[in-house]
Amino acid sequence: MSEPTPTEETMANSDSGWMSWFTAELTGSPVNCILLVAIVYLLYKIFKSDEVPGPSTPIEPPVPPMKKRDFTLKELKELGDGTSGEGRILVAVNGKVYDVTKGKRFYGPGGPYSCFAGRDASRGLATFSVSAINEEYDDLSDLKPSEMEQVREWELQFSEKYTYVGKLLKPGEQPTSYSDEEDDDEDDIEEIPRHDDVNKKDL
Repeated sequence: MSEPTPTEETMANSDSGWMSWFTAELTGSPVNCILLVAIVYLLYKIFKSDEVPGPSTPIEPPVPPMKKRDFTLKELKELGDGTSGEGRILVAVNGKVYDVTKGKRFYGPGGPYSCFAGRDASRGLATFSVSAINEEYDDLSDLKPSEMEQVREWELQFSEKYTYVGKLLKPGEQPTSYSDEEDDDEDDIEEIPRHDDVNKKDL
């Protein structure tokens, strides 16, 4: 077996000295030890996530636009409570019906305002009560002027954020026959300026 040459000895001693210095630097300070552990942990998480990809979250397809039509209270609940068919959510405000499906985190099952889904929410919005829901047609005639003003404010808010799909029919009232041109005209209605309301803007 040949003796190591001076060059080999020098390189071996140099490598040994460098490793000793590096190890001493890493372990000589508590801060360095913590950083080392954090780096190792992050590297582990990165490589582990690459090796075992988690299950992808399925993206729900958007609900197709609804043709404009009028609704009885029964139809509103059957088609718009968010639990049947396409999962569409409809809410009536001051006699107008809006498709609020894109706001299902508020109005969908389990949402804070799910009781309004498929119903006339006018009285509840006027009185700030999620339990003020009538099973029969509500003409709102007993509301105070200030409460009716709240209803109109909410109606404006819904018209700016959600799609108007028809009106809520009174008992015995015949539905309107809408054309495609009327659908387009409704989309082009100019928004009315209003004061910002933080609570209403989020809904």
